[in-house]
Amino acid sequence: MRRQKLSLELPVVLAIFAMILLITPKLASAQTETLLHGFKPNTNLDSRLFSDAAGNLYGMTEFGGAYNGGMLYKLTPSSGGGWTWSVSFSFGATTNDGNAPCGVPAFDAAGNLYGTNVFAGLYDGGIVFELTPKAGGGWTQKILYSFHNGDKDPAGPCGVVMDAAGNLYTTTSGGAYGYGTVVELSPSASGKWTAKLPHTFGKSKDGAAVNDGLIMDAAGNLYGTTFLGGAYAASNYGGTVFELSPSTTGTWTETILYSFGGYNNDGHDPQASVVFDAVGNLYGTTVYGGLYGAENTGGTAFELSPSGDGTWTETILHNFAYNGTDGFWPVSNLVFDGAGNLYGTASFGGGAKVCNNQGCGIAFELTSGAGGLWTETILHSFGAGKDGEFPGAGMVIDAAGNLYGTTTEGGVTGGGTVFQITP
Repeated sequence: MRRQKLSLELPVVLAIFAMILLITPKLASAQTETLLHGFKPNTNLDSRLFSDAAGNLYGMTEFGGAYNGGMLYKLTPSSGGGWTWSVSFSFGATTNDGNAPCGVPAFDAAGNLYGTNVFAGLYDGGIVFELTPKAGGGWTQKILYSFHNGDKDPAGPCGVVMDAAGNLYTTTSGGAYGYGTVVELSPSASGKWTAKLPHTFGKSKDGAAVNDGLIMDAAGNLYGTTFLGGAYAASNYGGTVFELSPSTTGTWTETILYSFGGYNNDGHDPQASVVFDAVGNLYGTTVYGGLYGAENTGGTAFELSPSGDGTWTETILHNFAYNGTDGFWPVSNLVFDGAGNLYGTASFGGGAKVCNNQGCGIAFELTSGAGGLWTETILHSFGAGKDGEFPGAGMVIDAAGNLYGTTTEGGVTGGGTVFQITP
């Protein structure tokens, strides 16, 4: 994937450790974790789970499958309880097929699935594909667009979002400045798809290193994050949240909603997408920074609220800490339940003295209380026994409040897991 890889080596910062111990996140007592499936090593479970209208869960692996080019897998709920795991599609069967699926795909109303592969394809720059379900089971693949792997070409697409007209939008690496692009793909009557660039990242004060995970509002505006860049990039504390707005002439205008790193305890370097609440506020995470972020031991969960003059105000909802209980380095997106609580994962930390004594990560809940204060509850600390380790993607939630996610390592076979957390 294009996601920035985080080192597993982390120095313990003794100078701030005593202060961090004052933070005591609430521990949930009624949560149950169940492992739904374990993977073999080197499959790379970096992508977030997603679901269809029937309640089946899907995910993708960067490697593995019949041709070791990655796979789409499916988890089907059984009537008597439990889940059945199967491989839905294996990538890399032909020379022009893509490999290393990336990001979250999108379903259309007919149940067709649209997604991306980072590598290979006709011009070795990755592909955008469509999978159409067969009547008797399985999928038929159609390659919609192949990217060029040239010096300044967009390449390595990751994740898609679809608008009401059937156009697809994805993020890539490369581009004119080398810091990524947003690409719009539009179908024609002949069946050919054409590409244009709503935005190329990397100009002065712009975001850089765009993340996968675009979202779209009802007006057709796109929102996303960049890992680097922004107004304070010169201080090495960067990243942005941006909006791309279409015009009636087909052009797009970028607005930087927020640049991270403008004050000492701000979070920085977001690595996941953002999510809207019902009144138009945006929520997300940063991997680094925050009140306890010295030497890369922290991270934040944040809220961005729009004002009448077009500016956005940041509120830090939680400062993550390396304190032996809380998690840190949250590289995942957040997800809401029906009551307005937020859920996510942090890749390291937790109460288990495992994973080089850094902790193997947590799943957490953030609950809003009086005065706008938010409280963190740790739902699960990973790494005990044959549990999964390092939850590197966000979770999805069903109507009953069950949470589902993945870990990149651990489990019975050591290659990561799919897990369920039941309230």
